[in-house]
Amino acid sequence: MKPVLVTLALLAPLSALAQTEVYGVLDAGVVAERGCSGDCAKTKLDSGVSTGSRIGIRGKEDLGNGTSAIYTVEAGILNDTGASDQNGRLFGRQAFVGLDGPLGVVTLGRQYNLVYEALTDVADPFHGGMAGSAANLVGYTTKRYDNTIKYKSPRSRGGFVGSAIYSFGESPYNSKVNRAYGATIGYENGPANISITHQRKENLLDATGTTPPVDQSASNSLVAANFDFGRFVGYAAYGHSKGDGSSQWDETNPYGAVAQRDFSTNSRDVLLGVAVPVGAMSFLASYIHKDDRSLADRDANQIAVGASYAFFKRTNVYASFAKIQNRNGAGYTVGNASNRGSGDRAINLGLRHSF
Repeated sequence: MKPVLVTLALLAPLSALAQTEVYGVLDAGVVAERGCSGDCAKTKLDSGVSTGSRIGIRGKEDLGNGTSAIYTVEAGILNDTGASDQNGRLFGRQAFVGLDGPLGVVTLGRQYNLVYEALTDVADPFHGGMAGSAANLVGYTTKRYDNTIKYKSPRSRGGFVGSAIYSFGESPYNSKVNRAYGATIGYENGPANISITHQRKENLLDATGTTPPVDQSASNSLVAANFDFGRFVGYAAYGHSKGDGSSQWDETNPYGAVAQRDFSTNSRDVLLGVAVPVGAMSFLASYIHKDDRSLADRDANQIAVGASYAFFKRTNVYASFAKIQNRNGAGYTVGNASNRGSGDRAINLGLRHSF
């Protein structure tokens, strides 16, 4: 982590020139896994269980006429070992610069894709963390895209918003290799939050132009919603993922996003969840069904429960349990915000502090 700290120290003086903020999250917990398909550490201390640990710096400078220059650089931390997350990238979580004005926000760099944002921010009561993470079953290819242009519209008076994304593949052999694009239409008004998202990622494997291309392209569509009923918040989602690369890719593979970990090339995903706040406590529960439409019919179901207690607005403890029922040889695992997991059952108990 030395390069991260040195870089942040060099960037800190920028606060005299613009509105600059250093921020972060440290999250660690005990994870107990069972039902591993191979060897695994059945109980371990893990980093980023409910939220990925990070340290970042973001800034904003007024350019006049309601327009500002903005930037964010954010490094992932594995605080159980002190190593960098995202395969050792310096700013592997986010790294972008952009303009924020009356017509919306345009940003350029490494950024989250739209389906992942809709899933974690809108549909999932666990918000992509703890054992109940919806990402254990629901397809979204990969969390982030490199070389990306992203646009988000201002919210209209009626509560409608829109987003679009385009990621350049930057292959010297085929302009379609690893290219991605997508769009979101959303509604945010009062207690209702709805998002309809579709994206496509091309992944034609074309090493040097001398070998036949391998089509691992993917398309993901997701309808996500939550509604605040006052005493509780209800969550729901319906997704359709299709293509050889339509499920989560194994980002730890040395060949990157072309390596699949999951098993379905055509699935329908359904999520139902709830969050119930009771004072400083919040109780969470969700059910997810993956309907595999391939001939192998590798369906899976996940049930999850959890709870979080806030000592203060920046510090909380949490606990969660999830179990996946795999069918016909499916091998989905219970992970968390930073780890894909190794077993079909897991218990988490941890502490999170933001600053």
